[in-house]
Amino acid sequence: MAALALPLVAGPIIGAAVLAADPVVTVRPGDTLTGISRRHDVPIRTLVELNDIVNPNRIYAGQRLRLAAEEAAPASAAPAPAAERVHVVDHGEHLTGIARRYGVAISAIAGANGISNPSRIYAGQRLLIPGTAAAAPAAPAPAMPSSMAALVAKRDAVRQVIVEEANRYGVPVAFALAVAWHESGWQQHVTSHAGAVGVMQLMPATAVWIGEAMLGTHVDSHDLRDNARAGVRLLAHYLDRYDGNRELALAAYYQGQSAADRHGIYPVTRPYIASITALERIFGD
Repeated sequence: MAALALPLVAGPIIGAAVLAADPVVTVRPGDTLTGISRRHDVPIRTLVELNDIVNPNRIYAGQRLRLAAEEAAPASAAPAPAAERVHVVDHGEHLTGIARRYGVAISAIAGANGISNPSRIYAGQRLLIPGTAAAAPAAPAPAMPSSMAALVAKRDAVRQVIVEEANRYGVPVAFALAVAWHESGWQQHVTSHAGAVGVMQLMPATAVWIGEAMLGTHVDSHDLRDNARAGVRLLAHYLDRYDGNRELALAAYYQGQSAADRHGIYPVTRPYIASITALERIFGD
């Protein structure tokens, strides 16, 4: 699966972050996120998450970047014992958003409810949320940049097609929207230098394979509905193959299934995953 070029990473991601003397740096002309990561010994993923960076390839001179999270004030008293809660799944919800809301790991919810595939939950399902305080607040999703919001509104018809196909194949809606946005910005006319087409950036040979092996019909990658359906169906296939592991699913989408199976996630794929993870938070909840 071809994707947009990501020239950002020139080597492996650096190890654990070290708190710098100045927790905020200003981007200089010519800086890249990789260079800042190496200079301050802070992983790229940490920089992306701390600064709500939608595209790791897009930073600009004068931008101020946090290098470490602000230290939390010490607790004045021991926290109250955690209590279990029950959450009733609503239409369009996915386990990632539910886990974020209660501050619980996806694996913990899956284990407490005997869920073998975290990408498969349904409206009306009652989920036991283990070890959560009764008054746990929902973690706010990052705000969508105003320039991006204008484009999202303009391309709402495309968004609706992706939402319909995500619901058809049980793919978390925000996940599908994030992949499509990163790949093409929800634009059907976009074709990559490698020949990947449309909203989900399908290579012609991949579109043929999805049509024959998964959909049982011809896929016209130049048609919006066909393109979105095939791309979302491929995401569903990868989520099933990797037991709901989004990072491996994205690695397969970007690197190809054989490469993900044999080698796991390439270092060059990490910014791609980080970008889509940030977009999913924006489109989620």
